[in-house]
Amino acid sequence: MLTSRDLLARLIAFPTVSRNSNLALIDFVRDYLKGLGLSCELDYNAERSKANLHARIGPAGGGGVMLSGHSDVVPVDGQAWSVPAFALTERNGLLYGRGTADMKGFIACVLAAVPRLLKRPLRRPLHIALSYDEEVGCLGVRSLVERLRSSPERPAICLIGEPTEMRPVLGHKGKLAMRCQVHGAACHSAYAPQGVNAIEYAAKLIGKLGEIGAQLAAPARRDARFDPPYSTVQTGLIQGGRALNIVPAECQFDFEVRALPADDPQQVARDLCAYAETELLPQMRAVSAASAIEFQALSAYPGLATDPQGEAAELLALLSGSRDFSTVAFGTEGGLFDEAGIATVICGPGSMEQGHKPDEFVSLQQLDACDVLLARLAQWLQQDA
Repeated sequence: MLTSRDLLARLIAFPTVSRNSNLALIDFVRDYLKGLGLSCELDYNAERSKANLHARIGPAGGGGVMLSGHSDVVPVDGQAWSVPAFALTERNGLLYGRGTADMKGFIACVLAAVPRLLKRPLRRPLHIALSYDEEVGCLGVRSLVERLRSSPERPAICLIGEPTEMRPVLGHKGKLAMRCQVHGAACHSAYAPQGVNAIEYAAKLIGKLGEIGAQLAAPARRDARFDPPYSTVQTGLIQGGRALNIVPAECQFDFEVRALPADDPQQVARDLCAYAETELLPQMRAVSAASAIEFQALSAYPGLATDPQGEAAELLALLSGSRDFSTVAFGTEGGLFDEAGIATVICGPGSMEQGHKPDEFVSLQQLDACDVLLARLAQWLQQDA
C-alpha cells in the first residue's frame, strides 16, 4: 500500500502550474482510484485541457463529508530553488517540492487513506474532490459546486485541506480583483489643459480607494478573529503614458479588496464606479467627449465564516483534537462550497509560510498528523448519522 509520502512524490512530479494542463495528474489519480475499485467523474473546462475530479465512497444519498483540494500550483519562474521544484527531496524530515505544502500533501494523505476507508463499512458517504485553477481565482471548482448545489447526494460538510499546520480553521476573507481603464485625450504637454490626463484621473480613483479603505478600517467595523481585523483595499499594478512631453491618453490599474465575511467587496466597486460617474467623468468629458472610465472584474471568491457551534465545527474539533478555532489570511474555495449549502472547514498539513516560496516544504510529522485526522474521520463515517 502506498504511503502519503509515496503518493506525494508522484503528485509533485506533475508540474501543474495554473497556466498548464492538470490532466496528467487527474489521470493518475483516476487510475489509482480505479485500481481500488472506485469510479470518478471528471468535469472538463471548455478547452478540455483541465478537469475537476469527483469520487465517492460509501452509501448512496446525501450527507457525509467531502475532502477537497486543488491540483494546481503557483509558478517557480524566477525563484532560487536549491532542490528540483518538481521532484520530491527529503532532508531531515522535511519534504521539498512545489506544492508539498500548498496543497498536494493533503491530497496525498487523502489518497493514501482510501484503501483503509474501503475496508470499513461506512454509514455516511465520503466524497473526494480535486479542482483546477484555484490559484488564479477559484475558477475550476465552480462547475463542481453548481452540480452539487442541486444534487440529492450533496455532502453536508466540506473539509478543505489547505495548509494550516493541522490547526482547525473556520474562516477567511473574501476577495475581489478588478481592473480600471481610464481613457483620456492626448496632447502636447505644453498645452496640457487641452488634454485629459489619464494618469492624473487614475490617481484620483486610487486616492478614492484609499479613502474607502480607511472607512473599512474604522474600529466599529473590525473583527478581531482576522488579521488584519478589517477589510483592506490596495492597488497592485499601474501602467500608463508614452513620453513625458505627451499628456497621457491611457492609464490602467488593478486593485483588490480583501473583505471580511460580513463586508460586501462589490460595494467598494460600486462606490468607486459612482465616484467615477458623478465626479470625474463630467470633468473629463467637458474637455473631451470621448473620455471614459471602464471597470473589469478579474476574479472573485466569497469569504467564509462557519458557525463555531455547527455540525461542521464540531466534527473538525473531533478530528483535530482542538476547539481553538482560528482564521487564515489567504483565501480558499470554502466560501463557494458554503454558498451551495455545504458547511465548510479548513485543516491541512504544512504552512502557507512555505507556500508559494522557493524550497517549499512540508514535514513528515505534518503528513503523519493528517493521516491521523483522516483515520478519525473514517471512524466517524462508520457511525450512524
